[in-house]
Amino acid sequence: MNPTDTASPAPRPWRRLAAVLLLLALLWAVFEFTGLRARINPQALRDGFAQHSVWGFVAFTALFALGNLIQLPGWIFLASAVLALGPVWGALATFCAALVSCVVTFFVVRAFGANALRELPGPLARRLFARLDAHPIRSVALLRLVFQTVPAMNYALALSGLRFRDYLLGTLIGLPGPVFVYAAFFDTLAGWMGWTLR
Repeated sequence: MNPTDTASPAPRPWRRLAAVLLLLALLWAVFEFTGLRARINPQALRDGFAQHSVWGFVAFTALFALGNLIQLPGWIFLASAVLALGPVWGALATFCAALVSCVVTFFVVRAFGANALRELPGPLARRLFARLDAHPIRSVALLRLVFQTVPAMNYALALSGLRFRDYLLGTLIGLPGPVFVYAAFFDTLAGWMGWTLR
């Protein structure tokens, strides 16, 4: 084997990670400098639902997906949906939008970064990926229970080489519980604070 063949793949994971970071920085800059990021707030999202429920949901889902890519916290979307639709429908709308968001993040990040994290050297990475490979669906489900749709976790899972099927099934299993719990919490909080619902 040619010695240059073994040396050339080394920087590839770092280049892929750099491509992902550049993409996320560009998306953030577009959102920030166009003023769109400042317009994504609970009142604006709630007004979107009030004006037209179907198109409001489509816009809500698209903004959730884009917001997840630029590190916007998911509670903004959940609180908005609960205030606009109530705890049950708000939770259902948020779950559907969050699922779409997780799928979009997976494919966008995977397209640019492939399985860059799995290619990184080191015993710690090998141990982590061995655990993930042993129980991929359960691992994703447990991560969703704790971290829900935290963008950094979505990026890491997309770059881990995890199969999409396992990613999706783990998300479907682990995400509904926290979404409905937080929806009930926001509904109770809104009642305590006297915020107008629906």
